[in-house]
Amino acid sequence: MQKILHSPDAHKIYLYPGNSLRVFLKYIQSFYNTTFNAAYFFLVSAMLSVIIFLNYVHPSAADFIHNTAWPYRFGWYYFFYFIPFAGAYLLQYFFYKERQFFKKKYFLALVIAAPAFFSFRVNFNFHHSLVHLLWRGDEAIFWQLCSDWIIKAVVLITLVYFTWLVTAKPRQALYGTAKLINAKPYFILLVCMVPLIVWAAMQPDFLQMYPRAQVIAPLHIANKRLHVFIFECCYAFDFVSIEFFFRGFLITAFMRICGPQCIVPAACFYCCILCGKPVAEAISSFFGGILLGIISYHTKSIWGSLLVHIGIAAMMELAGFAANEFLK
Repeated sequence: MQKILHSPDAHKIYLYPGNSLRVFLKYIQSFYNTTFNAAYFFLVSAMLSVIIFLNYVHPSAADFIHNTAWPYRFGWYYFFYFIPFAGAYLLQYFFYKERQFFKKKYFLALVIAAPAFFSFRVNFNFHHSLVHLLWRGDEAIFWQLCSDWIIKAVVLITLVYFTWLVTAKPRQALYGTAKLINAKPYFILLVCMVPLIVWAAMQPDFLQMYPRAQVIAPLHIANKRLHVFIFECCYAFDFVSIEFFFRGFLITAFMRICGPQCIVPAACFYCCILCGKPVAEAISSFFGGILLGIISYHTKSIWGSLLVHIGIAAMMELAGFAANEFLK
Protein backbone atom coordinates (compact mmCIF):
# COMPACT_ATOMS: atom_id res chain seq x y z
CA MET A 1 0.00 0.00 0.00
CA GLN A 2 1.30 3.47 -0.89
CA LYS A 3 2.35 5.54 2.11
CA ILE A 4 2.83 9.23 1.48
CA LEU A 5 3.45 11.51 4.41
CA HIS A 6 2.78 15.22 4.05
CA SER A 7 4.99 17.30 6.29
CA PRO A 8 4.04 20.73 7.65
CA ASP A 9 5.83 22.04 4.57
CA ALA A 10 3.20 21.36 1.91
CA HIS A 11 5.80 21.24 -0.83
CA LYS A 12 7.48 18.12 0.49
CA ILE A 13 6.39 14.51 0.04
CA TYR A 14 8.65 11.84 1.47
CA LEU A 15 9.31 8.51 -0.19
CA TYR A 16 8.74 5.33 1.82
CA PRO A 17 9.62 1.71 1.04
CA GLY A 18 7.12 0.11 -1.30
CA ASN A 19 6.43 3.25 -3.30
CA SER A 20 6.45 2.94 -7.08
CA LEU A 21 6.83 5.35 -9.95
CA ARG A 22 3.49 6.87 -8.96
CA VAL A 23 5.15 8.73 -6.12
CA PHE A 24 7.27 10.58 -8.69
CA LEU A 25 4.04 11.72 -10.31
CA LYS A 26 2.99 13.04 -6.91
CA TYR A 27 6.23 15.01 -6.74
CA ILE A 28 5.61 16.50 -10.19
CA GLN A 29 2.01 17.31 -9.31
CA SER A 30 3.14 19.02 -6.12
CA PHE A 31 5.65 21.10 -8.06
CA TYR A 32 3.02 22.05 -10.64
CA ASN A 33 0.42 22.99 -8.04
CA THR A 34 2.71 25.03 -5.78
CA THR A 35 5.56 26.37 -7.91
CA PHE A 36 4.88 26.28 -11.65
CA ASN A 37 4.22 29.69 -13.23
CA ALA A 38 3.53 29.71 -16.98
CA ALA A 39 4.81 33.24 -17.66
CA TYR A 40 8.00 32.63 -15.69
CA PHE A 41 8.57 29.30 -17.39
CA PHE A 42 8.05 30.92 -20.82
CA LEU A 43 10.64 33.64 -20.16
CA VAL A 44 13.16 31.16 -18.78
CA SER A 45 12.64 28.93 -21.82
CA ALA A 46 13.10 31.94 -24.12
CA MET A 47 16.35 32.87 -22.35
CA LEU A 48 17.71 29.34 -22.74
CA SER A 49 16.56 29.20 -26.38
CA VAL A 50 18.62 32.28 -27.17
CA ILE A 51 21.67 30.84 -25.39
CA ILE A 52 21.37 27.49 -27.17
CA PHE A 53 20.74 29.16 -30.55
CA LEU A 54 23.81 31.40 -30.26
CA ASN A 55 25.93 28.49 -29.07
CA TYR A 56 25.07 26.31 -32.08
CA VAL A 57 25.03 29.13 -34.65
CA HIS A 58 28.50 30.29 -33.61
CA PRO A 59 30.36 27.10 -32.58
CA SER A 60 33.70 28.74 -33.43
CA ALA A 61 33.23 30.96 -30.37
CA ALA A 62 33.86 27.91 -28.16
CA ASP A 63 37.20 27.30 -29.90
CA PHE A 64 38.13 30.95 -29.44
CA ILE A 65 37.32 30.83 -25.73
CA HIS A 66 39.15 27.53 -25.31
CA ASN A 67 42.34 29.03 -26.77
CA THR A 68 42.38 32.14 -24.58
CA ALA A 69 44.57 32.49 -21.49
CA TRP A 70 43.37 30.74 -18.32
CA PRO A 71 41.96 33.79 -16.45
CA TYR A 72 39.99 34.95 -19.50
CA ARG A 73 38.76 31.42 -20.20
CA PHE A 74 37.61 31.11 -16.59
CA GLY A 75 35.78 34.43 -16.88
CA TRP A 76 34.06 33.49 -20.15
CA TYR A 77 32.76 30.24 -18.67
CA TYR A 78 31.80 31.94 -15.42
CA PHE A 79 29.49 34.41 -17.12
CA PHE A 80 28.13 31.73 -19.48
CA TYR A 81 26.93 29.82 -16.39
CA PHE A 82 26.13 32.81 -14.18
CA ILE A 83 23.78 34.63 -16.61
CA PRO A 84 21.17 31.83 -16.99
CA PHE A 85 21.51 30.67 -13.38
CA ALA A 86 21.24 34.10 -11.76
CA GLY A 87 18.83 35.25 -14.49
CA ALA A 88 16.40 32.44 -13.64
CA TYR A 89 16.47 33.54 -10.00
CA LEU A 90 16.13 37.24 -10.88
CA LEU A 91 13.00 36.56 -12.96
CA GLN A 92 11.41 34.96 -9.90
CA TYR A 93 11.34 38.38 -8.26
CA PHE A 94 8.61 39.42 -10.71
CA PHE A 95 6.51 36.25 -10.66
CA TYR A 96 6.60 34.83 -7.11
CA LYS A 97 5.38 36.18 -3.81
CA GLU A 98 8.28 34.57 -1.97
CA ARG A 99 11.09 37.15 -2.37
CA GLN A 100 12.60 37.41 1.08
CA PHE A 101 15.54 35.19 0.16
CA PHE A 102 16.83 37.88 -2.23
CA LYS A 103 17.78 39.90 0.87
CA LYS A 104 19.90 37.10 2.34
CA LYS A 105 23.63 37.55 1.87
CA TYR A 106 24.15 33.79 2.14
CA PHE A 107 21.86 33.22 -0.85
CA LEU A 108 23.63 35.88 -2.93
CA ALA A 109 27.01 34.42 -2.00
CA LEU A 110 25.96 30.94 -3.14
CA VAL A 111 24.55 32.29 -6.43
CA ILE A 112 27.88 34.01 -7.11
CA ALA A 113 29.99 31.06 -5.96
CA ALA A 114 28.23 28.21 -7.78
CA PRO A 115 29.17 29.27 -11.36
CA ALA A 116 32.72 29.97 -10.15
CA PHE A 117 33.00 26.42 -8.78
CA PHE A 118 31.92 24.88 -12.06
CA SER A 119 33.99 27.22 -14.21
CA PHE A 120 37.04 26.32 -12.12
CA ARG A 121 36.23 22.65 -12.61
CA VAL A 122 35.87 23.01 -16.39
CA ASN A 123 39.14 24.93 -16.75
CA PHE A 124 41.23 22.96 -14.25
CA ASN A 125 44.27 21.68 -16.15
CA PHE A 126 47.13 22.02 -13.67
CA HIS A 127 47.69 18.27 -13.69
CA HIS A 128 48.47 18.07 -17.41
CA SER A 129 52.18 18.78 -17.00
CA LEU A 130 52.47 15.90 -14.51
CA VAL A 131 50.69 13.52 -16.92
CA HIS A 132 53.16 14.39 -19.68
CA LEU A 133 56.06 13.80 -17.31
CA LEU A 134 54.83 10.29 -16.54
CA TRP A 135 53.78 9.22 -20.06
CA ARG A 136 54.77 9.98 -23.62
CA GLY A 137 53.01 10.15 -26.97
CA ASP A 138 49.55 8.60 -27.30
CA GLU A 139 49.75 7.11 -23.81
CA ALA A 140 50.01 10.65 -22.44
CA ILE A 141 46.99 11.71 -24.51
CA PHE A 142 44.97 8.78 -23.15
CA TRP A 143 45.88 9.37 -19.52
CA GLN A 144 45.24 13.09 -19.84
CA LEU A 145 41.71 12.31 -21.05
CA CYS A 146 41.10 9.89 -18.18
CA SER A 147 42.70 12.08 -15.52
CA ASP A 148 40.53 15.00 -16.63
CA TRP A 149 37.38 13.04 -15.75
CA ILE A 150 38.72 12.00 -12.34
CA ILE A 151 40.61 15.08 -11.18
CA LYS A 152 38.02 17.61 -12.32
CA ALA A 153 35.33 15.59 -10.55
CA VAL A 154 37.39 15.54 -7.35
CA VAL A 155 38.03 19.29 -7.60
CA LEU A 156 34.31 20.06 -7.87
CA ILE A 157 33.35 17.66 -5.08
CA THR A 158 36.03 19.19 -2.84
CA LEU A 159 34.82 22.76 -3.44
CA VAL A 160 31.21 21.82 -2.63
CA TYR A 161 32.27 19.72 0.37
CA PHE A 162 34.20 22.59 1.94
CA THR A 163 31.28 24.93 1.30
CA TRP A 164 29.06 22.53 3.25
CA LEU A 165 31.73 22.08 5.94
CA VAL A 166 32.07 25.81 6.55
CA THR A 167 28.46 26.96 6.10
CA ALA A 168 25.99 24.13 6.64
CA LYS A 169 27.44 21.17 8.54
CA PRO A 170 25.84 21.94 11.93
CA ARG A 171 22.38 22.36 10.37
CA GLN A 172 22.29 20.04 7.38
CA ALA A 173 23.59 16.65 6.26
CA LEU A 174 26.03 16.62 3.35
CA TYR A 175 24.16 17.78 0.28
CA GLY A 176 22.09 15.07 -1.37
CA THR A 177 23.51 12.14 0.56
CA ALA A 178 20.27 10.87 2.10
CA LYS A 179 19.81 7.11 1.73
CA LEU A 180 18.14 5.84 -1.46
CA ILE A 181 14.99 4.07 -0.25
CA ASN A 182 13.76 2.41 -3.43
CA ALA A 183 15.68 2.07 -6.71
CA LYS A 184 12.86 0.50 -8.73
CA PRO A 185 11.29 3.76 -10.01
CA TYR A 186 14.67 4.89 -11.32
CA PHE A 187 15.09 1.68 -13.31
CA ILE A 188 11.63 2.29 -14.78
CA LEU A 189 12.78 5.76 -15.85
CA LEU A 190 15.78 4.17 -17.55
CA VAL A 191 13.55 1.75 -19.46
CA CYS A 192 11.43 4.70 -20.62
CA MET A 193 14.58 6.31 -22.03
CA VAL A 194 15.45 3.37 -24.31
CA PRO A 195 13.28 4.42 -27.32
CA LEU A 196 14.66 7.97 -27.17
CA ILE A 197 18.24 6.73 -27.12
CA VAL A 198 17.58 4.37 -30.04
CA TRP A 199 16.15 7.33 -31.99
CA ALA A 200 19.10 9.55 -31.01
CA ALA A 201 21.58 6.89 -32.15
CA MET A 202 20.25 7.32 -35.69
CA GLN A 203 21.12 11.04 -35.78
CA PRO A 204 24.42 12.17 -37.35
CA ASP A 205 25.27 14.69 -34.59
CA PHE A 206 24.82 11.95 -31.98
CA LEU A 207 27.33 9.69 -33.74
CA GLN A 208 29.83 12.52 -33.93
CA MET A 209 29.77 12.73 -30.13
CA TYR A 210 29.08 9.12 -29.04
CA PRO A 211 30.53 6.83 -28.00
CA ARG A 212 32.81 9.19 -26.10
CA ALA A 213 35.42 6.42 -26.09
CA GLN A 214 35.81 6.76 -29.87
CA VAL A 215 38.56 9.32 -29.17
CA ILE A 216 40.76 6.33 -28.32
CA ALA A 217 40.40 4.77 -31.79
CA PRO A 218 43.19 6.79 -33.52
CA LEU A 219 45.62 6.39 -30.61
CA HIS A 220 48.50 3.94 -30.98
CA ILE A 221 48.27 2.14 -27.65
CA ALA A 222 48.39 -1.54 -26.71
CA ASN A 223 45.35 -3.46 -25.45
CA LYS A 224 42.72 -0.96 -26.57
CA ARG A 225 39.85 -2.89 -25.01
CA LEU A 226 41.39 -2.43 -21.57
CA HIS A 227 41.96 1.24 -22.29
CA VAL A 228 38.33 1.65 -23.40
CA PHE A 229 37.17 0.03 -20.14
CA ILE A 230 39.38 2.37 -18.08
CA PHE A 231 38.14 5.37 -20.05
CA GLU A 232 34.48 4.42 -19.54
CA CYS A 233 35.01 3.96 -15.79
CA CYS A 234 36.61 7.41 -15.53
CA TYR A 235 33.79 8.87 -17.62
CA ALA A 236 31.20 7.31 -15.30
CA PHE A 237 32.94 8.68 -12.20
CA ASP A 238 32.53 12.22 -13.53
CA PHE A 239 28.76 11.88 -13.12
CA VAL A 240 29.24 11.59 -9.35
CA SER A 241 30.46 15.19 -9.29
CA ILE A 242 27.74 16.34 -11.70
CA GLU A 243 24.96 14.91 -9.53
CA PHE A 244 26.60 16.06 -6.31
CA PHE A 245 26.75 19.60 -7.70
CA PHE A 246 23.44 19.94 -9.58
CA ARG A 247 21.09 17.70 -7.62
CA GLY A 248 22.98 17.90 -4.33
CA PHE A 249 24.42 21.38 -3.89
CA LEU A 250 22.12 23.41 -6.18
CA ILE A 251 18.99 21.70 -4.85
CA THR A 252 19.49 20.70 -1.22
CA ALA A 253 21.60 23.73 -0.27
CA PHE A 254 19.27 26.23 -1.94
CA MET A 255 16.02 24.57 -0.88
CA ARG A 256 16.62 25.70 2.71
CA ILE A 257 16.66 29.28 1.42
CA CYS A 258 14.06 29.44 -1.35
CA GLY A 259 12.18 26.14 -1.29
CA PRO A 260 11.16 24.56 -4.61
CA GLN A 261 11.99 27.78 -6.46
CA CYS A 262 15.57 26.45 -6.62
CA ILE A 263 14.62 23.73 -9.14
CA VAL A 264 14.30 25.71 -12.39
CA PRO A 265 17.51 27.79 -11.95
CA ALA A 266 19.46 24.59 -11.29
CA ALA A 267 17.98 23.08 -14.48
CA CYS A 268 18.98 26.21 -16.46
CA PHE A 269 22.55 25.89 -15.22
CA TYR A 270 22.57 22.18 -16.04
CA CYS A 271 21.27 22.82 -19.56
CA CYS A 272 24.13 25.23 -20.27
CA ILE A 273 26.87 22.75 -19.41
CA LEU A 274 25.51 20.47 -22.15
CA CYS A 275 25.75 23.12 -24.87
CA GLY A 276 28.13 21.72 -27.48
CA LYS A 277 26.60 18.26 -27.30
CA PRO A 278 23.87 17.20 -29.79
CA VAL A 279 21.22 19.92 -29.74
CA ALA A 280 18.41 17.51 -28.79
CA GLU A 281 20.45 16.42 -25.77
CA ALA A 282 21.04 20.03 -24.71
CA ILE A 283 17.34 20.92 -24.98
CA SER A 284 16.10 17.77 -23.25
CA SER A 285 18.60 18.30 -20.42
CA PHE A 286 16.55 21.27 -19.21
CA PHE A 287 13.43 19.16 -18.76
CA GLY A 288 15.47 16.25 -17.40
CA GLY A 289 17.12 18.65 -14.96
CA ILE A 290 13.71 19.81 -13.73
CA LEU A 291 12.49 16.22 -13.28
CA LEU A 292 15.60 15.07 -11.41
CA GLY A 293 15.61 18.30 -9.42
CA ILE A 294 12.01 17.73 -8.31
CA ILE A 295 12.84 14.19 -7.22
CA SER A 296 16.02 15.25 -5.39
CA TYR A 297 14.13 18.08 -3.71
CA HIS A 298 11.73 15.62 -2.10
CA THR A 299 14.11 12.74 -1.40
CA LYS A 300 17.20 14.83 -0.52
CA SER A 301 19.17 12.12 -2.30
CA ILE A 302 21.35 12.17 -5.40
CA TRP A 303 21.78 8.39 -5.59
CA GLY A 304 18.70 7.74 -7.70
CA SER A 305 19.48 10.51 -10.16
CA LEU A 306 23.09 9.28 -10.26
CA LEU A 307 21.79 5.81 -11.16
CA VAL A 308 19.68 7.33 -13.95
CA HIS A 309 22.49 9.54 -15.21
CA ILE A 310 25.09 6.76 -15.37
CA GLY A 311 22.52 4.38 -16.85
CA ILE A 312 21.62 6.82 -19.63
CA ALA A 313 25.31 7.51 -20.31
CA ALA A 314 26.05 3.78 -20.52
CA MET A 315 23.14 3.22 -22.91
CA MET A 316 24.30 6.13 -25.07
CA GLU A 317 27.80 4.70 -25.22
CA LEU A 318 26.45 1.26 -26.17
CA ALA A 319 24.11 2.83 -28.73
CA GLY A 320 27.02 4.74 -30.21
CA PHE A 321 29.19 1.63 -30.47
CA ALA A 322 26.31 -0.39 -31.97
CA ALA A 323 25.34 2.31 -34.48
CA ASN A 324 28.91 2.80 -35.64
CA GLU A 325 29.34 -0.95 -36.04
CA PHE A 326 26.04 -1.32 -37.90
CA LEU A 327 26.75 1.58 -40.26
CA LYS A 328 30.17 0.29 -41.29
